Amino acid sequence: MSVIKLESGKKNRQTVRRFRQLLGLEALHEANIRSNPVPYIERASERIFHLQRALFEAAEASKSSFGSKTPPKMIEVDELEYRRLLRCRAIVEKALDECRADSDDP
Repeated sequence: MSVIKLESGKKNRQTVRRFRQLLGLEALHEANIRSNPVPYIERASERIFHLQRALFEAAEASKSSFGSKTPPKMIEVDELEYRRLLRCRAIVEKALDECRADSDDP
């Protein structure tokens, strides 16, 4: 005896729903995404580009500038705050490295 699987499109609907949620759109857009996904894919691509640019700028901002002519100011920071900033910097650098690795893959 064999089992016949019924493809009701549930997986496709879940994919469309997740894509819509990731873009931050309302449920009304689901039918449009199914019928014409290109503008939504372009929107997602644009968002990805902006996130990658923000990661790059954050990584560049975290590097020290050796050519600076003004003497650095000393400020006191709580040790927990300093560790949090170091964790944030590590997360940004790791994400940027992953973006670079993804763009290098063919």
